[in-house]
Amino acid sequence: MIALDMLPESVRPRVRDHWERLEKSLQERDQIIRDQKQRLQLQEEKIRWLNLKLWGPKGERLSPDQTLLLLAEASVTEAEVEREASLPPAVAAVTPAPKAKAPRPNHPGREKLPEHLERREVIIACHPQDCRCEECGAERPVMGYETSEELACEPARFYVRVIQREKRGSHCLPEHGVATAPAPAKILPKSKLANETIIEALVQKYQHHQPIYRFCAALEQNHGVELSRQTVTGEVLAVGDLLRSVVGALATQLAGGPYLQADETPVPVQTGKKTGRKHRAYLWQYSVPGGPVVFDFQMSRGRDGPKTFLKHFRGILQSDGYSAYDDLGEGIVHAGCLTHLRRGFVEALKLAPENPLPAEIIERLKPLYAAEQAAREQGLDAAARKALRQEKSVPLMQILHTRIQEIRQQIAPGGKLAQACDYALRQWRRVIVFLEHGEVEIDTNWCEGGMRPVALGRKNWLHIGSPQAGPKVAAIASIVETCRRLDINLRDYLNDVLPKLGDWPITRVAELTPTAWKTAHQKTS
Repeated sequence: MIALDMLPESVRPRVRDHWERLEKSLQERDQIIRDQKQRLQLQEEKIRWLNLKLWGPKGERLSPDQTLLLLAEASVTEAEVEREASLPPAVAAVTPAPKAKAPRPNHPGREKLPEHLERREVIIACHPQDCRCEECGAERPVMGYETSEELACEPARFYVRVIQREKRGSHCLPEHGVATAPAPAKILPKSKLANETIIEALVQKYQHHQPIYRFCAALEQNHGVELSRQTVTGEVLAVGDLLRSVVGALATQLAGGPYLQADETPVPVQTGKKTGRKHRAYLWQYSVPGGPVVFDFQMSRGRDGPKTFLKHFRGILQSDGYSAYDDLGEGIVHAGCLTHLRRGFVEALKLAPENPLPAEIIERLKPLYAAEQAAREQGLDAAARKALRQEKSVPLMQILHTRIQEIRQQIAPGGKLAQACDYALRQWRRVIVFLEHGEVEIDTNWCEGGMRPVALGRKNWLHIGSPQAGPKVAAIASIVETCRRLDINLRDYLNDVLPKLGDWPITRVAELTPTAWKTAHQKTS
């Protein structure tokens, strides 16, 4: 190559310009190649993520065998295949032969059946040829019994209750007329179904997630009783309408407290406006960890729902990063969720099991949850839990924040790991709120746990029949979940409260909420 200094003066500027343009062109080409590689990596990541959503494990825990299986995808790169092939034979995905389970030491034996259950003895006699002595023919004496217990049951019994209200006349004063015994309290006065039957249908649908048509079919098949599905559905929804006042009092109680968790989940609703399609409505949940739960039915996922529900709330609201929870008014402190922060790194680890960075962040979160577990085991109150967090969790969170910032600076934007880092850094001011408030949980797992029955029920009863039925279904779901959290027998509560609601003063309805009902029954017991 000829040096530039060896060229004539007149030629040098043109050659210099040519080389500069050529160098710039090469730089642009390299940048295009880098951009194309990055886009290709993002597309491969999307393909892997779709494969994970369709065929991968649903939980957030990944075993080593699962990560090896995830590498065997169509989107895996040649370098990853070579790296996998270079692993020692011990890591190969070969299923070992099943081994017999070793017996557990100090096995406690079969659990005893509850003592409060009725015992019905069944005596089984020996075979006749064993009852007499073969030598002398005399009857052999009974020495005792080989005793065992088993849990038995009788199928549910349905019967017709004939109510005869006594009528008494006056034999000497006809003007007094006829005295009739008062009618028993009923949930729905004109219904042909007894209180217990209505409650049974409600419990089967909203606690055990059995659709009404299956309840009616079982009733006909097992007991020969034919009930209209529309009749049962209408009466269950009528109960939901009665419960709306109780749930309203519960909502007032929640809004007056200092701390709430919130989440939302979709529910399909039939509207008649969309042929062959259902409207996507939402159940918004507001709850206190270990305490009452209120579901609010809304036809959309917009901010209007939580803004209306929380218009009188002044305290700490803990939720995920959904923007509808922002700007709900003054006096609300927003707290974030560490589980949602962690979830992004779990997803990144599923997509790239060989990448140590997401696994590192997940490992750094474990001591934080260990501190929370220690607080629960010690039964610490809010003040003591805050002190424990200040001692152990604050330094861990500072290190975690610095490390996430470092990782984000090392990686290109757009990928799952970059998205996880961006979410964590964007939500960081809210995530660390739990460090300063001992009553605030580290995550919204309590709230998400309350959504699982709704998701399970949604798979069984498929949709809500109309927008008008939505608030009634939300009221029933609120009572069912609140009773579950407070360890209240749902049937006992409904049998006691529902017959009273028709004549109960609206100003005293707060006395019938599950929290008040439990307190009252604890005092009387």
